[in-house]
Amino acid sequence: MQTTKGFQLLPDDRETLRRWLRRSTTPSGQTRRARILLSLDEGRSPTDTARLLHISRATVHLWHRRYRAEGLSGLFDRPRSGRPTVIAPRTVERILFLTTERVPVEATHWSTRLMARYAGVTQWQVRQVWRAADVKPHRLKTFKLSRDPQFAEKVIDVVGLYLDPPDNALVLSVDEKTQIQALDRTQPGLPMKPGRAATLTHDYKRHGTTNLYAAFNVATGEVLGRITRRHRATEFRQLLAQIDRATPPELALHLIVDNSSTHTTEAIRDFLAAHPRFHLHFTPTSASWLNAVETWFGQLERRALRRGVFTSVSELREEIRRFIDTHNMHSAKPFRWTKSAGAILDAVERARQSLRQEISRTEH
Repeated sequence: MQTTKGFQLLPDDRETLRRWLRRSTTPSGQTRRARILLSLDEGRSPTDTARLLHISRATVHLWHRRYRAEGLSGLFDRPRSGRPTVIAPRTVERILFLTTERVPVEATHWSTRLMARYAGVTQWQVRQVWRAADVKPHRLKTFKLSRDPQFAEKVIDVVGLYLDPPDNALVLSVDEKTQIQALDRTQPGLPMKPGRAATLTHDYKRHGTTNLYAAFNVATGEVLGRITRRHRATEFRQLLAQIDRATPPELALHLIVDNSSTHTTEAIRDFLAAHPRFHLHFTPTSASWLNAVETWFGQLERRALRRGVFTSVSELREEIRRFIDTHNMHSAKPFRWTKSAGAILDAVERARQSLRQEISRTEH
């Protein structure tokens, strides 16, 4: 049997094995092999190492030989011998047929446990078939096709502003994020530490709401925000006045907005008549994805609001202001729209055709 006298690990290998021991995700087998080699590296004999780790001397010599011959790669499990499990084609067809054509009686969608029971197979076989076919019954994507009769015209108009903005003009994507809640947790959370994620209680206390009107400058990525108590045409008019004061008077202003009723009241029409440099461009109904400011609202939600703890509305308002200032100072960058209006219209038409075909199939 090969002697271990004078055994020493390479410095890089020694550090790698220590990292294995520090990681909570290292498989138990690799952890034990790392302890064996580190013990030998510290000068212990195979007998002392076996006694310390409660294993046999043969196991110590096995992993010592594997490391000598193959280095760290020899410490990983080798492929097991034997013929791989084969799933019969009929079984695959049955699982996929049930998955795509049937719904279980006791649920709205399939789980591996339900499918295994209905198809008379194991959960492992279900997972293998679903993985090979890239089928994920637990996932669901939502959609809504716009029924706006002017859908094409509005898409061409808005996308044109993104891809070819007018000269001597600013293009601003404008929208409001309403009913932002000031949520306080019922108990203090725990901070993140190695091996443990940060925690927040699932329940909370409500301390009121606020609203945010935002104008996203497509050319620079900067945001002009207005925080309001209410959500009315009056507040939208105040935002327009704020934009008017904050922008060079010689520039035309093209505002991309949605179809909210607050954007078309008499007060707003009077303001636009008195300020002819303002031009409103409306996105189609059910097409908020066409408004660039929605992307920024998503950043606000993820980075400042979702994990936020606010004991009052004033704290919430202050955090929103801080986020806007920090974004404008460090994160703002020009917005880049890449898909042409024609490509969008083609994709929507394909979706409509698929939906019509599916409706026709289910009706017959």
